[in-house]
Amino acid sequence: MPPLMHRAWVRGGAALVVCVCAGLAGWWFVSGGTRPSAAPASTPGMTCDMGISAAKAGGGIAAGTAQPVVTNTRMVQPANDTPGTTVQPPPGSAPEGMVWIPGGDFWMGAEEFPDAQPWHRVSVHGFWMDKTEVTNNQFAQFVKATKYMTLAEQAPRAEDFPGALPENLVAGSVVFSPPDHAVKLNDHFQWWSYVKDANWRQPEGPKSTITDRGNYPVVHIAYEDVQAYAKWAGKRVPTEAEFEFAQRGGLERKPYAWGDELNPGGQFMANTFQGHFPNKNTNEDGHAAAAPVGSFPPNGYGLYDMAGNVWEWTSDWYRHDYYQALASQGPLARNPHGPEESFDPSEPGVKKKVHKGGSFLCTDQYCARYIAGGRGKGEPDTGTNHVGFRLVRDAR
Repeated sequence: MPPLMHRAWVRGGAALVVCVCAGLAGWWFVSGGTRPSAAPASTPGMTCDMGISAAKAGGGIAAGTAQPVVTNTRMVQPANDTPGTTVQPPPGSAPEGMVWIPGGDFWMGAEEFPDAQPWHRVSVHGFWMDKTEVTNNQFAQFVKATKYMTLAEQAPRAEDFPGALPENLVAGSVVFSPPDHAVKLNDHFQWWSYVKDANWRQPEGPKSTITDRGNYPVVHIAYEDVQAYAKWAGKRVPTEAEFEFAQRGGLERKPYAWGDELNPGGQFMANTFQGHFPNKNTNEDGHAAAAPVGSFPPNGYGLYDMAGNVWEWTSDWYRHDYYQALASQGPLARNPHGPEESFDPSEPGVKKKVHKGGSFLCTDQYCARYIAGGRGKGEPDTGTNHVGFRLVRDAR
C-alpha cells in the first residue's frame, strides 16, 4: 500500500508538494533528497498486559464541559455471536459523555487488508470510552482553559528543517481538495493541498470557520495535541486493540461495526464517500465532508461514528507485520498495546501511529477501511481535515 500522506517541501525555490492517500496522515520535509535512516525490519518487539494509566489532570475535565449533541439514537443490537465471556460489569456510574466497554476476548483483524492479517485472538480489560469523537466545542473549552496552540497553528521551526526556505516555514495543514475531473488513483498529489493557516479553527483554510460546526469532530489534530487534551481531561488515547474491540460493538468477525451489509435495507450506517472518487461525491449519505457527531446509528455498545466520519488516533505504533508477530506468540494476546517501534516498508524511516475507523473519504474504490479491523497510519506530528480522536478512561 502506498504512503497515505506526506508533505514535501523542496528547497531551492521549488513548489510545495503534498501526497496523500485517502485515510492516513503523515508528513515530512524533503531536505536535500535525504530521508531518516531506515528502522530495522526485524520482528517487532511486543508489549502486552502492561496497564496504561490515565494521565493525571489535577481533577480532570472542568465542570460544565460541553457534551456533543447526539441526534441518532437507534442502537445496533449485537448478535448472539458476542465476544468472550470474561466480561467486566460497569464500575459505578458513567463519566459524562462516556460509555462502559465491558472487555473480553475477540477476534481481531480483517481479511481484506494484508496489514490486518491474520485473524488473531485478543483479550482486553473493560474501560470507559467517549461515546463520540471529540468535538470542536469540547476542544475549544480545552484551548480556552489552557491557552494551548496546536501544531498546525505553529510555523515549523528552521532548526527542525535545516535548509528549508524561510518562506516555506509557514503554519498550515493538509486539506482534501478534489479535482474537477476524473484522475488516476495512483497520483495522490491531485486531491490534497497544503493550505496555509488551515487548522482546527478554520479547517479548510482562512476563509473557513467552525462557527456553525461546534458539534462536528475536531480535526487537524496531531498526536501531541491529542495527548495534551487527554492530560487535561484525565483520560488517555485508546490502544488499537481497545478501539477495535469497541468498534465491533459485541459482534464477532463481521465486516462492519453493525453487521454484514454496508447499507442494510438501504440505510446509511456511516459517513463515507459515495460517487466517483475523488472528483465527484454524490453525498447520498447527506454529508460531503465530516458530519456532526452522532448523525448515524450507534453500535452495540452505544458508540457513534466508530466507522467513517474521521479517522481516529490510537496509541499504538504502526507496523505492517505486527499482527503476524502477535499471532505467533500464542493463542491469546492480553491487553496488547502495540510494537515497541514503528516500521512501514513503504516509508522505512518514518515513524507512524495507527489510525482506526476510516473517514468520510473512504470508498470501496480506493480505501474501504471503514471495514471493521481496517488499519490506517499517520505520522504523530501531523493532522489533516479527516483525522480526529476520542479518548478512554480506565476503570477506577
